[in-house]
Amino acid sequence: MTFERVSDSRALRKFLALPGRLHDHRYVPIPHQTVRSWYRDGIGLYLLRDSAGRVIGRTTLHTDAALEAELGSRAQLFGLTEFRPGAGGALFDEICSAAAANGRASVFGPVSLLPNQAGGVITAGFAERGFLDSAWNPEHYPTEYETYGFTRQFESDTWICPTTAEPGTVFDFDDSRLATEGLRLHRGDKRRIATQLPILREMLNAAFDRLGYYTPISADQLAAQTDGLAYLLDESLLLYLTKADRPVAFVLCVPDISEFLVAVGGDLGLRNQIRLLATRSRYRREAVLIIKGTVPDEQGHGYMRYLSRELLRNLRAGGYQRLRSTFVEHTNPASAAHFRAMGGRPLHGYTFYRKDLA
Repeated sequence: MTFERVSDSRALRKFLALPGRLHDHRYVPIPHQTVRSWYRDGIGLYLLRDSAGRVIGRTTLHTDAALEAELGSRAQLFGLTEFRPGAGGALFDEICSAAAANGRASVFGPVSLLPNQAGGVITAGFAERGFLDSAWNPEHYPTEYETYGFTRQFESDTWICPTTAEPGTVFDFDDSRLATEGLRLHRGDKRRIATQLPILREMLNAAFDRLGYYTPISADQLAAQTDGLAYLLDESLLLYLTKADRPVAFVLCVPDISEFLVAVGGDLGLRNQIRLLATRSRYRREAVLIIKGTVPDEQGHGYMRYLSRELLRNLRAGGYQRLRSTFVEHTNPASAAHFRAMGGRPLHGYTFYRKDLA
């Protein structure tokens, strides 16, 4: 087998096409424009070929000093990792060999480019489709990782919830506190999204600072992650709370356009963006909770319960039938409790993998 770095447009097309050859509609591709931007920025994209020259695996190889500090190891990161059944070991050999050659003490992934951006492997719920900003893979993936000696890190679940529960019953909150505590609810605004994103980033970095996989998001990283958010945003699903004009809690959901991404094979170029805008009403049946949080010194005051109530009201008013959530660690039962209160259930088991090198 051969392991080669993507170095031209033809190889890049093969890199982008591999998941469509390996998986069915349950796999939701990351937008090709995102992968192309990583390629232009110098992120190493690699192909694994068999003896006949056919592509049977792919991965990325990159590093991040901030995540290394969190992990306590000089880690080789890998991501966008897909492989034919039985080819995992050969691909992992190449990843570990590259890590050793670069003086790395461990390998960690799949992350694209960081755990708080995207990545992961599902370990249960294989019959359930994937969705925006979350992973899906066949059942042989965790088996091949663990047979090779990888161990699970940051085990989590994704969630799916109906929106049929009565908001005020599920999430009780005394509205008299709004005036007493100087609380004010804000909604997303497409025209002001550029000024709202820094507010969200400040709360996000503060709320997630203690998580073992999280590294602070810079302004540039947030801009890249939310590129195109304005045209996708349902303003009623981006909510944040201020207390005496200080931002204290937030929740960000977006319409689930997973079916559209599958239909266009991950191509969100300008032409397909226009198509999405023209048909966006079709994708208002389900939503994806991307992230939520409360700044540390305001946790435990019920502010997320209030935001969850308002979010559920807005989901119901907007005609959304289900809410899916990106992964929630098993060590974060408070977040999972809100989903259970809505009548939700775990959808996919979820993990990242680490292997220390001799």
